[in-house]
Amino acid sequence: MSLVSRLFERRAGVAPVIGRARRDRVIDDVRTRVGAVVEPMRKRHIRAIMAIEHQVYPRPWTMGIFHNELDGMARRDRYYVVLKLDGQLVGYAGMMYALDEAHITNIAIDPRCQRAGLGTRLMIDLMDESRRREKVAMSLEVRISNVVAQALYGRFGFVSEGIRPKYYENVEDAMVMWCRGIDTMEYTELLNSQRRAVAER
Repeated sequence: MSLVSRLFERRAGVAPVIGRARRDRVIDDVRTRVGAVVEPMRKRHIRAIMAIEHQVYPRPWTMGIFHNELDGMARRDRYYVVLKLDGQLVGYAGMMYALDEAHITNIAIDPRCQRAGLGTRLMIDLMDESRRREKVAMSLEVRISNVVAQALYGRFGFVSEGIRPKYYENVEDAMVMWCRGIDTMEYTELLNSQRRAVAER
């Protein structure tokens, strides 16, 4: 059984309940011993993606939406990746393009593997790809209540530029965040600082 499988079983309650300190040690073990691999999203990944999607979003995307987004990859106006640990899919992210801008459409990490720097790895990949495609700015929406995600985006230079009222489920507001100047040398250094932070985890 792989290290990630053992982590999943413990966090899911298959094994006896363990204390927070030991859970943190297990997550630290994942950080140091298991390599994270980012690869293009394919239709064969969608079933595993849906299992995560239903855990992290109150109103998850359907399989049909993911299929449509992957069709957009063939047109080169979408970009989607998955993240694997020890061969198991534990996260995914994607974005769309419009002129010289990119917009993050979805990003998620399996709750059982959060707090291990995996969201940062996905963000680095999205920013790198946007820069390769010569985009100059990037945007996203995030729940007002999701301060953890807001902090992650803030580390990549995103700042709040507005609010979309009742954007989520016609109930919760969305914060609109932008990161501009991603094509500059200054942003290259910011992105490199995030790479170093991941390497040091």
